[in-house]
Amino acid sequence: MRGYFAMGVERISKPGNVGNLVRSAHAFGASFFFAIDPEPDLREMRFVDTSGAAVHLPFYVHDRVADLTLPKDCALVGVELTEDAVELPSFRHPLRAAYVLGPERGSLSPALLERCDHVVKIPMKFCINVGVAGALVMYDRMISLGRFAERPVRAGGPVETLADHKHGKQRMRNPDRRRRLAGIQKPVVIDLDADE
Repeated sequence: MRGYFAMGVERISKPGNVGNLVRSAHAFGASFFFAIDPEPDLREMRFVDTSGAAVHLPFYVHDRVADLTLPKDCALVGVELTEDAVELPSFRHPLRAAYVLGPERGSLSPALLERCDHVVKIPMKFCINVGVAGALVMYDRMISLGRFAERPVRAGGPVETLADHKHGKQRMRNPDRRRRLAGIQKPVVIDLDADE
């Protein structure tokens, strides 16, 4: 899958939900996990996270929304049921993204929604478990940005395997600029037949 992503929660209240989401994030290949103003002792998540994600994933805890720091050019994507949120199946995922979900019996705070570059919603009749919602977002990202064989027209799996990726010939969009950056001067052409 191209790019990288992170998962996070704000004001989460159940360590089991955090453990479930961290485990899924680890399975989907998240680069890090973060929590903003969590209520429970997050060490209790180990009872649900059987993958040992806390050992394999960087885990950041921030006391306030203002303390949240993300890598350069990393888009913050809120997952929330708001009227202006983009429905997940229609959303183009940023290559570098940090997804954040709200508490079990609440919503993302206005301060955090203000910081979000994008807000998406899962088109459903009502809210679902935080861990399940996070897994759906990660799955959608994987099928959007991953490289998989095309789905067949009929029911079932692909008939042909996905061909190996072939790299094309190197293209120089601006060879003069590349020469200058490399410290190579442009060759000088001297016309010996020209009159002096």
